Amino acid sequence: MSRTTLNLRQAAEHVHLEMSELKHAAQRGEVEAVEHSGDWWFDHRALDEWAQRNLIASNRKSLLRQHAAIMDESRRSHSEFRISGLFKLGGMCLSMPGKAKAGMIRDMSDLAVKTGLVYDGDGLFKELIAREESASTAVGQGAAFMHPRFHDPYLFEESFIAYGRSERPVFFGAPNGEGTRHFFLVCSTDHVQHLNILARLAVMAHATEFLSILDEVASTEEALSVIRAAEEGLLK
Repeated sequence: MSRTTLNLRQAAEHVHLEMSELKHAAQRGEVEAVEHSGDWWFDHRALDEWAQRNLIASNRKSLLRQHAAIMDESRRSHSEFRISGLFKLGGMCLSMPGKAKAGMIRDMSDLAVKTGLVYDGDGLFKELIAREESASTAVGQGAAFMHPRFHDPYLFEESFIAYGRSERPVFFGAPNGEGTRHFFLVCSTDHVQHLNILARLAVMAHATEFLSILDEVASTEEALSVIRAAEEGLLK
C-alpha cells in the first residue's frame, strides 16, 4: 500500500471518528475506500475531502464529539490551538459587495489575496469553485466555512482565515435555504489543522452567539475581538 493510504484505525484517528462510524460510511459508499486483507484502506487525499464535507454537515452532537476529541489530542501534545490568531485584519471586510454565489466566491478569494499570503490567487479561486460544486460550505445560521478541497503547499505561505460580511444575505446553498452573510475562508497548509479549524468554527456557530454579534459590529478590530471572545468562552 502507498504511504498515502491509511487503514481503518489510522483513518478514524485522523478524522476524529469512531472506527465503526467510518467503516459504515465506507460500506455505504460515502467515502472512497477498499476492503483488502481483512481491513479497510482509505486514500489520504480522498479521505480528507470527505471528512471536510462530513464535518460541515454533522449535527451538533457529532460536532461536539469531534471537537472534544481534538481538544483531548491538543492537551496530550501540550499544544494550545486557537483559530482567532489565524485571522488577519488585512483579510477581513464588513462590506462585501457580492450579490450571488459566484461573485461572493470571487470576492472572498480576492480578500484572501490581499493578505499577501496567497501564492496562486487564480488557483485558489478555481479550488473554491470546485469545492462549492461538490457540496456547499454554507452551514446555516447565516454562515459559510469556505475552503479549497485539498491542501497543496503552492497555495499559501502560511495558514490563515479570511472573514467577510456581506452587505446583504446571499443565497449560498444553506441546507435550510436561508441566506448567508458571514463568510469564513479557511486557508490552511496542513490537513490536520484544517479539520481542527472547521470543527472549531462549526462548534462556535452552534454553541455561541458570535454570529449574531458579528451582525452588529462596526469595525474589523471589533469583529476580531468578538471572534476571540467567543472562542475563549467556548474553551472555558
